[in-house]
Amino acid sequence: MTRSQLVLGDIADLRAYETERSGFRSRIIELKRLRRIPVGDFVTLLFENRETVRFQVQEMARAERMLRDDQIQIELDTYNALIPQPGELVATMFIELTSKTELERWLPRLVGIEESVLLEGHGTAIRATVDPEHAGQLSRSDITASVHYVKFLIPESFRADFSSGGWSLALDHPEYQATTALSAEFCASIASDWA
Repeated sequence: MTRSQLVLGDIADLRAYETERSGFRSRIIELKRLRRIPVGDFVTLLFENRETVRFQVQEMARAERMLRDDQIQIELDTYNALIPQPGELVATMFIELTSKTELERWLPRLVGIEESVLLEGHGTAIRATVDPEHAGQLSRSDITASVHYVKFLIPESFRADFSSGGWSLALDHPEYQATTALSAEFCASIASDWA
């Protein structure tokens, strides 16, 4: 476990969480607004940090009425992998299709899309990596999942330049190509995680 991972003591019990939920939820909604990046017509990446992951675990515990430590620990064991470590960016990638027809049309065509994500800027491109265990669970040779988790390993030399802007997020999948410029707000939010 690294210092940034969540532990049981970070997760409020249900009564305590109800007291803080409204304010915490408002902060996370604003944080996610800064960190949610649409790329093309129906792919969005949400860049995670310790607080977004804590919110996810708290909401799961609330929805499932989890009262025992062992139940919450299972969620922590699952979601701690989404907390970026120093020099990393971790994103949840959503393929946001809403109809059965769209899902049937696109999910078979987008196999491997999780390996097609690039962070570009300052004359370089950093390709996202995918945990092999995760990839095996969410993609098959004939169809992909609508949710993926990707990680970027950012060299220290690039971290210093990140908040200066000039970065974009791209997808270079054979069936889906798109690029989105990253805002100064987004870059500042990410840089604050590294600080």
